[in-house]
Amino acid sequence: MQWWNDLISWLTSSEAEPIIFAAGVLFVAVVVAALLGAWIATGAVRRIVDQRDRELKTAAIAALVDAATEASVWNSLTPQEQVLADRTVGQADIHVRLLPIRGSDVAANWAAHQLHELKRASATFGYQLDPAVAEFRDRLLDWQRHPSRARKQFQNDLARWRAQRQDPEQTELEAQDTWVAEQHHERYRSATEIATPAEPARDTAPTPTQSATQPVAQPLDDARA
Repeated sequence: MQWWNDLISWLTSSEAEPIIFAAGVLFVAVVVAALLGAWIATGAVRRIVDQRDRELKTAAIAALVDAATEASVWNSLTPQEQVLADRTVGQADIHVRLLPIRGSDVAANWAAHQLHELKRASATFGYQLDPAVAEFRDRLLDWQRHPSRARKQFQNDLARWRAQRQDPEQTELEAQDTWVAEQHHERYRSATEIATPAEPARDTAPTPTQSATQPVAQPLDDARA
């Protein structure tokens, strides 16, 4: 125990005070530097993640707005264009649902309902749906800026639409949508058949060959007197 007593005596002596003070300052500096570095790294990573989330959200909203523009003229698109538009809408819907934002699934459900309504109205109003597309865009942009407030508004709209779905007129509207879709496909099918008429059958009868007969020149005898 002599070495322990010597250590205690040295630590309490006046000669060890500068060394102990320097060691304490060095330890505190290392701890502060580590905490500061961790705070800076965390902030940088958070900014990168937030920027990535904003880019994903912006891309998804842009895809939905573009889909709304096509849905407003849905009845004038060809069946092939409608298939491509549906694929774009499906991808945008998945991107919105996978966003790390609270209420993203509610926003996706609201957008899907609005796109369906735009498709339905395109058969009646046509190009007069620009205000509806602008409202659709503004609501999504408001959701990007204020997710919590917009989520409550989306939930209220979905609840109201769910209550309206029990209306007997909803069945008639669904039947009308089915009829419009059938008429649309029949119209483009008829247009395709008219644009590509059946190729007429070729005449396979052999054509007679004409043989040209040339007169045989008769030699003239030179009569010399």
